[in-house]
Amino acid sequence: MTDRPVKIELNCETGEEIITPLTDEEIAQSALEQAAYEERKAQEEAAAQAKAELKASAKAKLIAGQPLTAEEADILVI
Repeated sequence: MTDRPVKIELNCETGEEIITPLTDEEIAQSALEQAAYEERKAQEEAAAQAKAELKASAKAKLIAGQPLTAEEADILVI
């Protein structure tokens, strides 16, 4: 027997709890939402990493007295 995900509805006025197994459509939608979340999270982490690397590059160039690219200058001005 496989465990099927369930949804729990709670009526706050009566305290009644209704536990209903998810439909195949609800399970599929949940999987799509999870995949979209993970993709968005990966993109945000990649953007944060790229920003950190750009900032480190700009700092190293400033210390070395080298000219900055426009992108590096922008990251320091923000």
